Amino acid sequence: MRQAEKKPGLMERLKKYTKGSLNELKKVHWPNKSELITYTSVVLVTVVIVSAMIWVVDSALSFVLELII
Repeated sequence: MRQAEKKPGLMERLKKYTKGSLNELKKVHWPNKSELITYTSVVLVTVVIVSAMIWVVDSALSFVLELII
């Protein structure tokens, strides 16, 4: 009969997880300041444009419903 393999304990699994996470974070491309400003600007402009589009459609539908009712 084979001896059952023992599962690693909670602390051992946490150490392995933390070590793996730190190794993955070393591979991440972190943006520099100019890239960060550019990406943030693109996101903010996109949010404003989509918000305006939703507002226009909502206003138009409200106007149409007011005419119907």
